[in-house]
Amino acid sequence: MIEMLKATRLTRAGRLSEATLLLRGLLMGSGHHPPADPVMPATTADAEGPEPVIDMVPPAEGEGPWTSPNEEAAVSSRHFAPVGSRFRGQAPEAIRDLLGRLGGLDLPGEIATPAPQAPVPPGARFEEHLYANASGQRAYKLYVPSRYDGCPLPLIVMLHGCTQSPDDFAAGTRMNLLAEEQNLLVAYPAQSRSANASRCWNWFNIADQQRGGGEPALIAGITRQIMRDHAVDPNRIYVAGLSAGGAAAAIMGMTYPDLYAAIGVHSGLSCGAASDMPSAFQAMRRGGAASATSRPIAPERTVPTIVFHGDRDKTVSPLNGNQVIAQFSGAAEALQTHVTHANVPGGMSYTRDVQSDGDGKPVFEHWVVHGAGHAWSGGSRDGSYTEPRGPDASREMLRFFMEHARSGA
Repeated sequence: MIEMLKATRLTRAGRLSEATLLLRGLLMGSGHHPPADPVMPATTADAEGPEPVIDMVPPAEGEGPWTSPNEEAAVSSRHFAPVGSRFRGQAPEAIRDLLGRLGGLDLPGEIATPAPQAPVPPGARFEEHLYANASGQRAYKLYVPSRYDGCPLPLIVMLHGCTQSPDDFAAGTRMNLLAEEQNLLVAYPAQSRSANASRCWNWFNIADQQRGGGEPALIAGITRQIMRDHAVDPNRIYVAGLSAGGAAAAIMGMTYPDLYAAIGVHSGLSCGAASDMPSAFQAMRRGGAASATSRPIAPERTVPTIVFHGDRDKTVSPLNGNQVIAQFSGAAEALQTHVTHANVPGGMSYTRDVQSDGDGKPVFEHWVVHGAGHAWSGGSRDGSYTEPRGPDASREMLRFFMEHARSGA
């Protein structure tokens, strides 16, 4: 019990690696720290201390347990099993509870269930690549449709959420199927565990909110490497993401408006919503800092933006969706607003708020899915963090993207 209390305190303090070591010892029948996992070699980051993890949900008010977003999303989505999930089913109840709060951390002898492989039609390819620059390196996958013949195609860059992978994100969003249908290239940069223990994009670090360095430079570098190696229409490059990936997409729109014609933010946060771990949890719970939403966008152009957010999202407050729109529309000319309410046949209701220019073209769209939690609207149960009953966010984002081409490339 003493060891359990220690692990609980470490969890609340964000020291998840140390808490996991204690739990490993308990599950192995000892209160002492177990030896290092032979299949998980120590990294430089491990020696320096636990990596920042933004996949935990803070208590609503004051004291209380931190929980995993998996607990909410599991209601409406089939998840791939996180590392250690099979073992949790046999653990004592108190330890299972704490392991749930640490969802996805490694246990001895456990191997994560592989993410489902998105189907690849004959003639299409789902390639694996690596990109490196002064900021580090990242792997990525690229979907090349079967009709690719060397003529320039639009490119969509998809940024996954915490604990996800390119394969999982592709399966859940069905973006490869739509890319095959509409003849598009789709890239899926992969966050590394060495950069973040839960594979979250580090949207809450100031160094990863700047042009020319950190993760924005890596994502932009991947985009440009694809442009170098494949025929890409430079006027039709877009970036979208979910949760931490949605926040990263907002950062890319802010820092590289000369590269991306439009952006999509699903269940994410505005650029600069947080500057460290404490402010990240605050932003997730109650919205980002006022300074972030008022930060001016690059003056040379307005970046068209489409936002999806569930109004019952308990991981990232729906207020953040409002703030993303406010941030990117701040520099726009006077726009006309039109609000519609509708239902998905047999599914969820939603509100769509569209701001259009003088020609009637949507410049900003904000979709609020009523009753949805922290999950990709209209996604497939083959992937994690999806809400199949909602409007099809993937198809709507592509429709919105194809209405916008960047000029002056």
